[in-house]
Amino acid sequence: MHGPIAETIQFIDLNFASIVFLIIVGFVGGLVSGFIGSGGAFVLTPAMMSMGVPGTVAVASNMCHKFPKALVGSIKRYRYGQVDIKLGLIMGVFAEIGVQVGIMVQKNILDRWGEAGSNLYVSVCFVSVLVIVGSFVLRDALKLRKAGGDGWVKPRLAARLQQIELWPMMTFKRANLRISVWFILPVALATGMLAATIAVGGFIGVPGLMYIIGATSIIASATELVVAFVMGLGGTLIWAFYGMVDIRLTLLILGGSLFGVQLGAIGTTYVKDYMIKYVMATIMLIVAVSRFLAIPRYLNQLEVTSFTAGSVRLMSQMSFYIMCFALLTGAFIILFNMFKARSEENALIMARAEA
Repeated sequence: MHGPIAETIQFIDLNFASIVFLIIVGFVGGLVSGFIGSGGAFVLTPAMMSMGVPGTVAVASNMCHKFPKALVGSIKRYRYGQVDIKLGLIMGVFAEIGVQVGIMVQKNILDRWGEAGSNLYVSVCFVSVLVIVGSFVLRDALKLRKAGGDGWVKPRLAARLQQIELWPMMTFKRANLRISVWFILPVALATGMLAATIAVGGFIGVPGLMYIIGATSIIASATELVVAFVMGLGGTLIWAFYGMVDIRLTLLILGGSLFGVQLGAIGTTYVKDYMIKYVMATIMLIVAVSRFLAIPRYLNQLEVTSFTAGSVRLMSQMSFYIMCFALLTGAFIILFNMFKARSEENALIMARAEA
């Protein structure tokens, strides 16, 4: 491994079990990515860290695998008419600035507090963002379901921002909205910074596109894949310069995710709008519990706390198993609802044909 800070990080050894696990994680991450447009990193990064991969390596390797996967997913969903390319590219360019800032923050933490500090930073960020965004999205999904799940009401904040004529204004035909670039800018910067520091930009990007910019969840989740491609390409080059990309991890999760992302994208055409939010919120909250249980280990390493070795080991094992549960839960919800909706559609087609 080469690069200015590479000597502080060690890549993990891989055996058959860990290789199979990474491929499965990649598939589920791709499935979630294609379905909700978040990039799936909130599944992949904690899963790699549960295996002992250093936080910065997990973030960098995840970002490296993200841009080809996001490209495949965005092309697939563009064919379904769900991607606003103009909005995605503008968001992507601004997000790339946030990526540069985020990498600098992560590098400074690693230089000052080492691997344990970096892992603690990534985990705390994960737990905080997952709980806040997951709770908000779940509440919104419940409200949408009560309304019938078929209609879509533009969030009040987005509606107000779109009424403000602040030059330069831009029109996005596919997303069916017109808004000032100055309201897109902070969402994009936050997306890029979060993507570079914890490899999860979709947590901010997708909700930002929905609740601040005013896109539907279908358009937001699809357009975020374009943003993820732009961010992933630029971020990978910089992380590679610092020697943080483990190409073995990248190829293994990419192999599983390229299939999963296409299956997830197909699933969006068969489910109601609120179901995408349900899936996103459910996985977020489960993964938050997993990462929270990993925090005491890093606090001990930094000598901030003095948990017993047995307690830390137990919490680390629970963290890993809960992570596995999150992967299975996410895959089950997506596949079950996709096949259920498709069966109902086929039954309706057959009924019409018989009539």
